[in-house]
This record gives sequence, structure tokens and C-alpha cells, in this order.
Amino acid sequence: MQFLRRLSLGSRLALGFGLLLLLLALITGIGIARMSTLDHTSQQITNEIYGKVNASQRMGYLVLDIARAARNIIILEDQAQMASNQTAIDKNTAEFATTLARLRQLETSAQTRSLIDATEAVGKDYLAFTADVTALGFRNANVEGQQLLFGPRYKTQGDLLGNLNKLIAQYEQEMQQASAQAHATFVQSATLLGLTALVAVLAGIGGALLITRSITGPMAQAVEVAQAVAEGDLTRTVQDTGRDEAARLLQSIQAMNGNLTRVVHQIRQASDSIATGSSQIASGNTDLSQRTESQASSLQQTAASMEQMSATIRQNADTARTASQLAATASQAATRGGDVMGQVVSTMQDISGSSSKIADIIGVIDGIAFQTNILALNAAVEAARAGEQGRGFAVVASEVRALAGRSAEAAKEIKNLIGQSVEKVGAGTRLVDEAGTTMADIVQQVQRVSDLIAEIDAATREQSEGIGQVNSAVSQLDQATQQNAALVEEAAAAAGSLQQQAVRLTETVGVFRLSGMAERTTAPFSPPPPAPPSTPASAPAAARAPARAPVHAVGARPPAAAARLAAAPAPRPAPPRPAAAAPATRPPALPAAPKTSTAHSNADDDWTAF
Repeated sequence: MQFLRRLSLGSRLALGFGLLLLLLALITGIGIARMSTLDHTSQQITNEIYGKVNASQRMGYLVLDIARAARNIIILEDQAQMASNQTAIDKNTAEFATTLARLRQLETSAQTRSLIDATEAVGKDYLAFTADVTALGFRNANVEGQQLLFGPRYKTQGDLLGNLNKLIAQYEQEMQQASAQAHATFVQSATLLGLTALVAVLAGIGGALLITRSITGPMAQAVEVAQAVAEGDLTRTVQDTGRDEAARLLQSIQAMNGNLTRVVHQIRQASDSIATGSSQIASGNTDLSQRTESQASSLQQTAASMEQMSATIRQNADTARTASQLAATASQAATRGGDVMGQVVSTMQDISGSSSKIADIIGVIDGIAFQTNILALNAAVEAARAGEQGRGFAVVASEVRALAGRSAEAAKEIKNLIGQSVEKVGAGTRLVDEAGTTMADIVQQVQRVSDLIAEIDAATREQSEGIGQVNSAVSQLDQATQQNAALVEEAAAAAGSLQQQAVRLTETVGVFRLSGMAERTTAPFSPPPPAPPSTPASAPAAARAPARAPVHAVGARPPAAAARLAAAPAPRPAPPRPAAAAPATRPPALPAAPKTSTAHSNADDDWTAF
């Protein structure tokens, strides 16, 4: 049993089933071996011995058929019938020789072979005797044939049949021996298989009992210990030295028992600490509730002031937005003026360019007048050379020369006027450029003013939004303060309930029986006396009744604060806050606060401990 306890459940089951499978394989092997022996014996009987018996009997039938045919030949006179019987004799003789040769091949025993040899010798004599008889019959010597047939040589037929009967008897004896051997093999096989099956059944039952006891025993012990733990008895111990799953289960149960003992002991200590700490929490929560209400009143006044400041900043933001729009309009007008001055500068530059082109054209005209004067002079010289015939031509040339001189003088005057116009246009262009530069500077300054006003507007809006957020935060803080006041009252009630639960927990844990520990009882719960109200810190708080007013719902304001904020602008709605959650899990033990002589110092100490 201890050997099995050192094995795992899987190894034990594998060992048991492996043993059964081994015995099953042994039974199967024995059955196959014995069945093979029976099959060999049956094959020997069917194929060998029965074939020998059949061959021996067939040779006896052939001998009788030969003897009958020989008698027919002696008796009959019809040649055709005699020839038919002779054919039968020849056929049977050949089959007799073939069968005897096959029988010799099948036989392996020396004694039987000698009997076969004697049968063959007698068979030759009998066949020779038959040939002599049939020869007399074909010569129609029937009387001599009958005398020969029933004469002294007739005994060869009996000798031959006797040998064949001996062979048949021998083969039948061999068949009986083989059958007896097969029956003995069957009996041995049945006995051996029965004994093996009995051993397998006994081994299976024994292994099953051992494995079952090795499993159910520790399980029963584990169930007993678990039942004791369920009834609250933690004093039970488990001793087990095995290494299987059941042993590990018992060891785990023992460890669980020890852990439960330690946990129950700690719970007893923690419940006492919780009862002490909960009374201190209740006393501190009372003072905290009064201070929270005073803080809520101050926050409401702060919220009203922040709302007025928010309205003033919003008005400043509107004024800055209007100034920004006016500055943007002035900037746009200055920009358009700068664009017009740019166009004037461009026009003046175009005029200056056109004047330069006119001056160039006047220069061309002056050059043409000069060349015309030269040509007229040349024409006058040629006319003078021509004498009287060229006088008229000389007059025309002088007139042309005079006209060219006037054209040159007019061109010079126009050139001087164009030069003066170009100088004036250049001066005007410089003045327009200076005016355009001045306008661009004005546009930049106006744009800077507009940007500064826009920044002031943006900053004012951000201040307005910031004040709005501060106002919203103050409103949320006011709501949170009121919620805290409600939660403080709930915490005070929860502290009292916590102490009652601690007492009940101690009584519940007292059900467990611990080794080496005395049973303890816990004093009944007595709620702590309410702490006196603290000195109010502000005028609104001093106006309250001596008794603590009920805490308003979340998001609501006390009547006094609502009256003070009736004339102020309504604050922005605060985002919804989640409902008060259940009190968080408290530590298992809190240190007890030292008691003081006066009620006021007692409240302060409780608040410090909280």
C-alpha cells in the first residue's frame, strides 16, 4: 500500500490497466498458439491421413473392378464386349499404378513404405495373373481361363486386398491418434486458458482493490477533515507521507486549515480595531460636517463675486471686439489707399516712359531735318554749276533748305518742352513714390494697431472664459462641498453600522474553534455621543440655528445663499457629477485616538485620527 502511495494516481491506473492488458495479451498468445496446433492437426488429418485412406480404398475398388472385368472376358463371347472390358482393365491398371505412386510420395513412415512395397509386388503378380486370364478369354479358351482364374494363382487377389486393408487399418489408426492428439491439445488449451483467465481475474480484482483503497482512503480522510472545517473545527490535523495527488490534497487541506486559523485570528483582532476606529470616525465626521457647511457658505459668496467679475470682463470683451472691428475697417481703408497710390506710381512711370519715347521720336525728326538741309545745300551747289538751266532748281532747293531749317528749330523747341515734361514727371514720380511709402507705413501701423486690439480682444475673451471656468469650478466646488456634507453624514451613519457589523463579525468568527486560543466575546455596540458644534467661521455660518441644519440635496443651495445670489447673474451650469459612491474599503485596524478632558479637544483629536 505504501508503495502505491508513492505513485501518482495516473501511474497507479496505468500500472493496473497495464497488468490487465499484459494478461490479456498472454491469454491471446496462448489461445493463438494452441489454435495453431489444432489447425496443424486438422490439416494433417484432412490433407494427409484422409488422402492416404482414400487412395488405399480407391486401389481396393480398382482391384475389384479389374477382377470383375477379367471374369466378364472369360464368360462373354462377344468380341466388342470383351474389348470394352479389356479397355476398363487397362484404364484401372494405369490408375492403380498412379495412385500407388502418389501414396508412396505421401508416406513418410519406413514401416508403411515397406508395406506399400509389398503391396506393389503383389499387385504386379495380380496384374500378370489377370493378363493371362484375359489372354485365354480372347482365344475363346473359356474352360482353361476359368480353371486359371479359380486356380492357385487366385490367392494373389486376396493377398493384394489384404495388404490394402492393412494400409487402410494403419491409416485409420493414424487418424484416431491424430484425433486423440487434437482432443488432448484442446483440453490442454482450455485448461491453460482457464487458469490464465482465473489468474487475470484474481490479479484484476486484487489490483482494483489495492488501487481503490489507495485512492478512497485518503479521499475519505480529506472529506472528514473538510467536514470538520465546514463545521468550524479548525483543530484537526492531517498526517500523510505519500507523494500522490491524494497526499498533496491532504497537505493542501492542512495548509488551508492553518491559513484559516491565522485568518480567523486576524479577523478577530481586526474586528476589535474596526469597532474602535469606527467610533472615532463617527465623532470626527460630526465636526467635519459642521466645517463643511461653513465652507459651503463661503464658496457661495465667492461664486457670487466671481459671477459679477465675469459680467464686467464680458462687457470689456464686447468693447474690445468693437474696437477691433473699427481698427480692421481702418486697416482695410488704409490698404485700399496704398493700393491707389501704387496705381498712381505705376501711371506716372508709364507717362515717364511715353515722354522718353516722344523725345526719341523728336530726335529722329531733327536728324531728318539736318539731312534734308544737307541735301538742299548739295542741290543748290549742283544748280549753281548748271548755270541758267539750274536756276529754278536752285530756288526750290533754297526753299527746301529753309523749310528744313524751320523743321529743325521746331523739333528743338519740342525736344526742350519734352525734356522739361520728363523732368517734371520724374519729380512727380518721386513724390508719388514717397507718398506710397508713407501710405505703406500708415497701413503697417494701422495693421499693428488692429493686431494689438485683436490680441486685447482675444485676451479679454480668454479672461472671460477663464472667469467662466473659475465660476463653474467654484459652483462645482460648492456642489461638491454640499455633497461632501451629505457624504459625511452618511459616513457617520456608516461608521455606526460598521461597528455593529464588526461586533457581528466577531460573533460570527467565534464559531470557529482554534487550537491554543481562548474564545472571546465582544462588548455590545454603544454609539459615541455627538460632538458639540464648532465655532462658526463666517457671518453666514453664525446666522444658522444652533442645531445642525439638514443637508440639502446635491446641486441645491441653502436658503440664505439662494437669497444672496438672487440678484447676481446666474452662473453657468456645472457639468453633471456622478452620484456618491459607496464608502471605500477601510483598513482592517485603526489606532485608537487618545481621549482628552474637554469636548472641544476630543472633537479635534477625532478629526486628526480621521
